[in-house]
Amino acid sequence: MATLLKRQLSEDEKKLILSKHGRKCFATGHEVPEGEPIQFDHIRAFTRGGASELDNIAPMCGQHNKEKGALPLEDFRIKLRLNDFFATGDRLTLRHLLAFMKESRDISDFGQPVSTQVTAAELKLESPSQKLTHAVYTCPITSWAYFYATLPVEILDSDDDQDSTIGLQPRYLIAEKVFNLYRHFQQHPVLQPSIGRIVNNHIRLFDGQHKIASLLWTGRRSFECKVYLKPDLRLLNQTNISAHDKFAQTRFFSSIMVMKLGEQFGSDFEAYKNLEDGQPKTEAGFMEYLARLDGGTQTKAQLSARFRSYIYNSILKDEGNKLAAFVSETNRSTDSKPITMDQLSKSLFSSFLYREPTADNMSLPRSTRRLSLQ
Repeated sequence: MATLLKRQLSEDEKKLILSKHGRKCFATGHEVPEGEPIQFDHIRAFTRGGASELDNIAPMCGQHNKEKGALPLEDFRIKLRLNDFFATGDRLTLRHLLAFMKESRDISDFGQPVSTQVTAAELKLESPSQKLTHAVYTCPITSWAYFYATLPVEILDSDDDQDSTIGLQPRYLIAEKVFNLYRHFQQHPVLQPSIGRIVNNHIRLFDGQHKIASLLWTGRRSFECKVYLKPDLRLLNQTNISAHDKFAQTRFFSSIMVMKLGEQFGSDFEAYKNLEDGQPKTEAGFMEYLARLDGGTQTKAQLSARFRSYIYNSILKDEGNKLAAFVSETNRSTDSKPITMDQLSKSLFSSFLYREPTADNMSLPRSTRRLSLQ
């Protein structure tokens, strides 16, 4: 029979807990020196399904017990680990988290390659660790094939830029959002699957990375996904941008939108410059080329916004730009990054940068044309 937790732990009960955990603070696992008082708290809160039993009680050092405030001990420990992860960089995606958790042995692997055999109604998927069969569906608008499945983390990856290709992952992970979702999903269901595609024999997710990132900390190792097999990359990219921008409940951070739109726009720009049609290569001509390429799916205003994003991104990514290090990845300034993209666009960029497409021939010497397009 489990020993129930009373209002105050007896000395014998404290000894039982310490015999299980040792004199280690449950928050980080560090040793609590002899002579330093030990605190005791619930691992999992009673209000979140934690039992009032000694098995649900763990020791803490006084410092961490003070820092955790009203958080349950388990949640506080996850928050500390998330802090460690987000301290590794500014622009982190699900892939970075998966690598972090693999290194710390929370997961065994991720991003394993897959092979597929597809018929009109069925997909057979095989990886080094899995053999799966799923029904195949067809989108009535695009005729793209896709499947729904609960997929293990071992074969999932984030659709980031890599191998000289541009990924479809449009956001970076936000620490506060991951932690809040982690707490939310302890009691609430996940309403929508994450969305991805198969590219180069890998399943790469471009929507729902915050859900998976938060669920990983709850112990989940398989995730509901919708995966496209051979989508049209351009249309899928435009759809994904719209879903994360004008139709999203939470909009892009400005600097992230600039970077992603700028990179994706830039690949089209390179293709236009290399087009052998005998016509002078100009920014205005590129806009006409892009309108034809997109088949009228984007308005002139949308194309103009992407064009400005490309210019801004070119400037911020320039190796000689010393200001970029102080530009915030979010819509809020911080002590270390006090400049927001909104501030830049309304001040320096609006005052010193011509932001509309020009008719200048880009084959002319660099001194006679826009310096930001190279």
